[in-house]
Amino acid sequence: MPAHADFLVEIGTEELPPRALRDLELAFRAGITSRLQAASLGGGAARSFATPRRLAVLVPGIAVEQPAQRIEKRGPPLKVACDAAGNPSRAAQAFAETCGVAVEALEKLETPAGSWLVYRGEQAGRPAADLLPGIVTEALAGLPVPRRMRWGSRDVEFVRPAHWLVMLLGDAVVPAEILGLQSGRQTRGHRFMSDGAIGLRSPADYLPALAGAGHVLPDFQERRGRIRELALAAGRELGGEAVIEEAVLDEVTALVEWPAAVTGRFDPAYLELPEEVLMATLQGHQRYFPVRGPGGQLLPNFITISNLRSTDPRQVQLGNERVVKPRLADAVFFWEQDLRRPLAAREPALADIVFQRGLGSLRDKSARMAALGAQIAGRLGCEAAVVQRAAFLAKTDLTTDLVREFPELQGRMGYYYALRNGEPEAVALAIEEQYLPRQAGGRLASSGPGRCLAIAERLDTLAGVFALGKRPSGNKDPFGLRRAALGLVRTLIEGGIELSLPEMITAALALQPASVADPAALGRELYDFLIDRLRAWYLDGQAPGFAAGEVTAEMFEAVRLRAPASPLDFHARLQAVRTFMAMSEAPSLAVANKRIANILKGAAEPLPEAADPARFEAAEERRLHEAVTALLPLHQAGLASRRYGEVLQRLAGLRDPVDAFFTAVMVMTDDPVQRRNRLALLQGLRRLFLDVADLSCLNAS
Repeated sequence: MPAHADFLVEIGTEELPPRALRDLELAFRAGITSRLQAASLGGGAARSFATPRRLAVLVPGIAVEQPAQRIEKRGPPLKVACDAAGNPSRAAQAFAETCGVAVEALEKLETPAGSWLVYRGEQAGRPAADLLPGIVTEALAGLPVPRRMRWGSRDVEFVRPAHWLVMLLGDAVVPAEILGLQSGRQTRGHRFMSDGAIGLRSPADYLPALAGAGHVLPDFQERRGRIRELALAAGRELGGEAVIEEAVLDEVTALVEWPAAVTGRFDPAYLELPEEVLMATLQGHQRYFPVRGPGGQLLPNFITISNLRSTDPRQVQLGNERVVKPRLADAVFFWEQDLRRPLAAREPALADIVFQRGLGSLRDKSARMAALGAQIAGRLGCEAAVVQRAAFLAKTDLTTDLVREFPELQGRMGYYYALRNGEPEAVALAIEEQYLPRQAGGRLASSGPGRCLAIAERLDTLAGVFALGKRPSGNKDPFGLRRAALGLVRTLIEGGIELSLPEMITAALALQPASVADPAALGRELYDFLIDRLRAWYLDGQAPGFAAGEVTAEMFEAVRLRAPASPLDFHARLQAVRTFMAMSEAPSLAVANKRIANILKGAAEPLPEAADPARFEAAEERRLHEAVTALLPLHQAGLASRRYGEVLQRLAGLRDPVDAFFTAVMVMTDDPVQRRNRLALLQGLRRLFLDVADLSCLNAS
């Protein structure tokens, strides 16, 4: 056999969960490749494949046998390896026997912690065919499967029942039993369009065999691209453009092996429904692609992707039209029924819906949102009455039939119903915008009342769950608090909203029904939680104006130590620090700041509030003091107007007098009066640098 050969593994199953398929594919590939590398089998760039009925990985050119392995085994300490006469002890002899060598073949290992006997040798590598079953088994066990299932009388578990196993190394089958299946060289094609089992001579046959006689496109991305092309072409044939949501496209790709586009039509009367209801029915329930006309309006058409090429496409079309009609009819019924009862009449029913045990009902939450929203509105100059009315109605659409059927439309349906009920546009829009952003990077509330309500909604949830002591831990966040926190700080920063987090946290905690032993301590904990979300946002390069890697942990900590009350203020300070770090003066000033901080930390004696110029002895002291004094008025004006970049730029101009001071002046002189005066000068300088950020945190390199 050659030194290298291609390796193919395929697990054939019943239909895999479509929303998890892509993650399963990528995890399987990562698990195989990482274990091949760990076993020193190597291989080229791996390809993975996934369809509803299979997961597969093909790795070109892996070693058919491991290279010889260097071995080092540590034995007993030297002090017990020999007896008093210097002869090998029983411990040394036993260790040599386990290594298969004489005691004389052992070596000594010297370390700071002591000396030991050690065996160093070489072990022949194992054949890849012996290692691959274990590698595949471990990779399958490591897949992100939340719940595994058993089938038949077997004791094995997997995400779905497994029915065939292909394992080829070159043109040879790798003997193995995995998931209760014996390995072989027979894959299976399309459930309906192929003749069943397809024999493979080698891994190179896999793609052409499936794409040919098998009528399967196994490559997920290739199949996804094909579906996009088919949908777009079908949309053009209908005189419009297919609406392709990426999540829907992924799910459709995970449902078919041999895609074929089929168009359909529904009664144009259904276009009277709100567009979002139509989209949710076609995309969410049916996994169809809607079609927009040249003017952007929805057409009474849809595109579905069939899992086979039918000899009678018309029947497939009629079947899909029959399926979608009752769905749309239900939506019309729900819409008309919901409109018969105004949102305000639904508000009392919120008292019967528990928001969270210990935090009352949704009606209680709405009342807290109204109180908190009014406070926020007062600070932002919004009309408090609009915010309070929107808060009163905010959760009422949760009692409607359409939102029960389409939970993802909460807020949006509230907007439509509020307008139909005669509510002002500002109230209706705020009802929708309370939920914005709905996901990371999603659009934010744009109206003043909507922003007030979005902030109040998240603050109330965060404060309430923290009051219950149910903070997120590890990767568990059942209440979505991390998402709520990020949405809150994004709204404040990207919306240019000046608001004190500590003040609003205190107000939100005071409204909670859950008793809190130490509200101040809990408020600080919640503030820290929000700032932690802010940290991840900046360090990941998601914040506006910052690229990934542009904000370092040291830069963020330099601002965090100043504990800005407002996230918008935090953002402005961080922008200034970023600009400062690009200056040529930054490294030396950062070093000087660290030095000053350490000197002041070690000074236990009380210091005067300010240095006395009359006590200066060196010209460098006077020069530094004069530079600081001259800078002070502009410094304070810059702070007051939050022109932090200008503040730090002026401070950068102190580099020369600071460097000269440390070169010529002995701060910790034996003269206590002189020492305290010089320390007071440094203390005043330190305060200036702390006004924007703690620059001593910055990396001076």
